[in-house]
Amino acid sequence: MTPAAQRVVGVVVLLVTGVMSLPVAAFLLDGRTTENWIIPVQLLAMAATGAALTVALPALAREGASTGRRVRTGIWWGLLASLGGVVLAFFLLSGFSGA
Repeated sequence: MTPAAQRVVGVVVLLVTGVMSLPVAAFLLDGRTTENWIIPVQLLAMAATGAALTVALPALAREGASTGRRVRTGIWWGLLASLGGVVLAFFLLSGFSGA
């Protein structure tokens, strides 16, 4: 797969998982004793997803980056995608005029 295709696939997968991760975490952890864990679990899941995806698709990191560097880069991509996913989900649900 070409580096450009790897980047496109990576960004699409990260945005889709970013949109879906918060509702899935909320669905699984919606209880009296676990509702405070929704956001930390979502961020941890997205960091792990970003790290795994960047190791699998090396074009998401700098060319020639070591595996450790790709993991660290992927963690940041995952956290950025979780923020982007929440914003995108908000706009999809509420529109640009607000809630």
